Amino acid sequence: MPNHPNLIFVFADQLRYQSVGFAGDAKARTPRLDQLAAESTNCVNTTAVSPVCAAYRASLVTGKYSSSTGMVINELRINPNHDAIAKVLHRSQYDTYYIGKWHLWANQLGNHTDPANSFTPPGPYRLGFDGYWAAFNFHHLNYEGYYHHDSPAKVVIDGYEPDAQTALAIEQLRAAKANNRPFALFLSYGIPHDPWDTSNVPEEYWQRFEGVDFPLPPNYKPENDPHADDWAKLDDAERAQLSDWMRGYYAMVASLDDNMGRLLDAINELGLKDDTVFVFTSDHGEMFGSQGRRAKNIFYDEAAHVPFLIRYPDHIPAGRQSDVCLNTPDIAPTLLSLLNLPVPDEMEGSDLSAVLRGEPAAEPEAAFLQGMGCTAQWIDGYEWRALRSKQFTYAIYLADRQELLFDNLADPYQTRNLINQPEYADTLQHFRDLLQGKMTELNDTFETCTWYRDHWTEDRIILRTATLNPATN
Repeated sequence: MPNHPNLIFVFADQLRYQSVGFAGDAKARTPRLDQLAAESTNCVNTTAVSPVCAAYRASLVTGKYSSSTGMVINELRINPNHDAIAKVLHRSQYDTYYIGKWHLWANQLGNHTDPANSFTPPGPYRLGFDGYWAAFNFHHLNYEGYYHHDSPAKVVIDGYEPDAQTALAIEQLRAAKANNRPFALFLSYGIPHDPWDTSNVPEEYWQRFEGVDFPLPPNYKPENDPHADDWAKLDDAERAQLSDWMRGYYAMVASLDDNMGRLLDAINELGLKDDTVFVFTSDHGEMFGSQGRRAKNIFYDEAAHVPFLIRYPDHIPAGRQSDVCLNTPDIAPTLLSLLNLPVPDEMEGSDLSAVLRGEPAAEPEAAFLQGMGCTAQWIDGYEWRALRSKQFTYAIYLADRQELLFDNLADPYQTRNLINQPEYADTLQHFRDLLQGKMTELNDTFETCTWYRDHWTEDRIILRTATLNPATN
């Protein structure tokens, strides 16, 4: 009989790779995450396939690209017919627990706290998370938090939401230990997502950064990126707040680190560490004025490059950095393989479990990224596709066909576009061919945002699924 270890998958919201201590950020106060990195393999080239909340989560649970899930913007309701990771876990007699932000149910722009949008009823739209459920579609006010169990009734959180979510997770770990069955716990924190003001961050964490200077980033631009949608644009008042926003952001990251410490201590106390695959990651990053943008939904590293730590004692090397190009659709097949469970044929990501175990294995040359449109509205003009390899980022916009090529090793802030440099002509052509090949493989026909509205959805509910042929399914 194969061993079926437990799975604990923790992901933050809007935590970029460059803002944690183990990535070299001296401002970050993340001692517990830094210690976890020392016990884990640190996948330093992990990319968010579509750096926006709902699109990322759809790819995470299905192992598919956004062109095959149809979750191209926020505030859509996913089609429930995917053979998602939790469905495999459920069929394999795992107990499944989900705590926190779900963001795969609502079908209205706004009205976030209306249970019609925040409550996902038991059944197919939970995509196999049929056990303990303490979740909501989304909100980002950490002192007005709530969650749902199996009814629309709101369970109101007293105090700071991440603290309560950690307590719920520890409670479920104790129950799992008593049940003596394999389990999978997904914990989706809402921090360090904005708002980043004093009303949304505990005072003790805000004070930790008293007097710390947060200068504008080296690739700050005083004018808005012409390709930015309204969520990514900054007005003068917002630009004046960037340093304070960063202080609030780092305060939230410190809180996240403390809560991770509570969770990791509980895992140790319960004796679960050695038989548990533990992952810490994030759905996407945050720009803070870099490249003339705020928020996410773009291929630049501040938005698309995310942390990914994976710990599995005696199976995955500790204290090692892996430069494998790990992409969001790769996570589900990789985890299922590490759990010795079958990987559904319809999953489109790569099984990189052998690479994570330190074994010689084939690797993808680059992660394929998809910018599918405006962050949460059916508006055309913001679509892009990109590749991120171990050295380069290549991107192209649909609207004006502008291309960008960055050497991320020589130019980590992506300030020099190499498109017109003759010495990079061969590199450019290689990435053009590689991108076209990946799009052909997935039948990603590089459509506008509203094409998905008109061909895939009704009332913001996705009616279709696809694996290799979304155009004809």
